[in-house]
Amino acid sequence: MRQLSFNPDLFQHNEPFSTKLTSGTYRDKLSALLESDLDFHGQSSQYLSHNFHSFPAKFPPQLPRVFIENLTKPDEIVLDPMMGSGTTILEAFVTGRRVLGFDIDPLAQLLCKVKVTPLPLEEVVETGQSVLAQATQCVEKTPHVLQERLESRFTPRTREFVNYWFALETQLELEALLGEIEQISDIHIQDFFRLTFSAIIITKSGGVSLARDLAHTRPHKVADKKPRSALVEFKKRFQKNYKSLVQLNAASLNPTQVDLRYGNAQELPLAEETVDLIVTSPPYAANAIDYMRAHKFSLVWFGYDIETLGEKRRSYIGGEATSRILLEELPPATKNVVQEVSERDAKKGRVLHRYYSEMTRTLAEMLRVLKPGRGAVVVVGTSSMRGIDTRTQDCLADIGESLGFDVVGIGVRRLDRDKRMMPARRKKSASQIEQRMHEEYVLGFYKPLS
Repeated sequence: MRQLSFNPDLFQHNEPFSTKLTSGTYRDKLSALLESDLDFHGQSSQYLSHNFHSFPAKFPPQLPRVFIENLTKPDEIVLDPMMGSGTTILEAFVTGRRVLGFDIDPLAQLLCKVKVTPLPLEEVVETGQSVLAQATQCVEKTPHVLQERLESRFTPRTREFVNYWFALETQLELEALLGEIEQISDIHIQDFFRLTFSAIIITKSGGVSLARDLAHTRPHKVADKKPRSALVEFKKRFQKNYKSLVQLNAASLNPTQVDLRYGNAQELPLAEETVDLIVTSPPYAANAIDYMRAHKFSLVWFGYDIETLGEKRRSYIGGEATSRILLEELPPATKNVVQEVSERDAKKGRVLHRYYSEMTRTLAEMLRVLKPGRGAVVVVGTSSMRGIDTRTQDCLADIGESLGFDVVGIGVRRLDRDKRMMPARRKKSASQIEQRMHEEYVLGFYKPLS
């Protein structure tokens, strides 16, 4: 594999959008930003390490960047309590802010960590070449050894899952690659290649599995799909991620403190009034976007069994399980929406009550850790239950006000559906709620000074 070189012009052309507001109070600035153009259509999101790995429903990096640059200063603390794909994390990192991030999804944790970790380029190239060469040799000369390793890697139920979704020849190539990756001594470089490995499985083009599409989180098996070579796909993905790593290294000349951890947004391990800005995007209600249904395709290869991942999925905000859950008293307007859904379907109403209870606890934590006079930006989309719009943006604003936030405004973003990866149809007969999924909402919360 040839050495990949850094093109400074490429990085310059991908410099993200920003709007500088030089006057007015903090609240005024937040209000003006919410009223500005937040669509960012036509602007590239494929810079730095934003393209390391597919992830559903990512907002464009220009969105957190504009709030971070206008509402914080270098060395101030930016938090994303549900960091997901790490868009806020990376933008805060490269603008010189101190970064805090939490998530309970193992793949999100890996992705975010790798996206903000500069690496020695020559060592990465040498390691990538070695992984590919050794894995290719194993596939060609010792497939029986790979077969034995496969048998010991998975639990019986996980083995059934892998056999259903991956052709045997693909399994052998993946086992060969992963075996080499697991021998990398530098944990940061190993994580880079583990993420590269995951990126050839979870991709909107179907990747190396027998699924049609995993980037949109609703996998469907294609019986006659011709498996792609995992070795070939890994090489291509490595070259692509390496180019992005070069850009990340160039943009990380003055690295700041980054603290990324496992953590539940409903119970943050942070002291009161320590955060300068929050920018986050919570999940949809009722698993409208089901992250774990796709993420498990990679996570099973990293030692997670299907049973454990299924249990973890039930703990995600927006999950559909309705037993052993703590329901909060909701403010009147939100309560009415839940009641409306409950009248059509009692279980769905309880699922929605669970979601707004979880978001009540999440917003309460955000209010607790924010410094007075500072803000939180929450990007949400609405969803539908039994034909009823859950009015997520209005309900979260209602909940925030009941907790003590000042709701500065609700901005509207028109989605670029070719980039946003939303699981909705494009037919002319699409329902009203599917049409509303062409928009998302940007809520601005302000913590009063007293």
